[in-house]
Amino acid sequence: MDNGASSYRRFLDGEKEGLSEIVRTYADGLIFFINGYVGDINTAEDLTEDVFAKLIAKKPRFSGRSSFKTWLYTIARNIALDYIRHRPAHHEPISAAYSVSDATNIEERYITEEEKRAFHNVLLRLSPDYRQVLYLVYFEDFNNAEAALLMNKSKRQIENLLYRAKQALKKELEKEGMSYEKL
Repeated sequence: MDNGASSYRRFLDGEKEGLSEIVRTYADGLIFFINGYVGDINTAEDLTEDVFAKLIAKKPRFSGRSSFKTWLYTIARNIALDYIRHRPAHHEPISAAYSVSDATNIEERYITEEEKRAFHNVLLRLSPDYRQVLYLVYFEDFNNAEAALLMNKSKRQIENLLYRAKQALKKELEKEGMSYEKL
């Protein structure tokens, strides 16, 4: 699969499995990406469904000027921004609930979840641009040019933003007594 483009082409040709492959590949990442905008995991899930509904209903044209993933995330960004523009001003985000499933080593899973939660809380203290650039580059493996396209910035601005975001993250992690070896 060439980054989703062939699956989308198959879907447009009438093969339903093409859309299923796109949903399986991109749904989780889109939820977390949109959650960075709206701050509510439930709303992010709903908006992710809207992204796929748009693919089904409107069948937008994929030109191939960017990767399929970049194109799809651009659609998601636009849907999230439309939602933000039209939501009530008094909307309060709902925090995501974490649960520990039955496992053989509950303590180890609990510690891992606590570390993830602490890291997530540190990320939330960063500016939205810092969170977004870190998420796109390190969690979604976008290159700087793709992140620049998604964030409506130049590649140089992304490089500077990424550098400052990493420094801010490192500083916040140190305040919490945590370290992140890749910084």
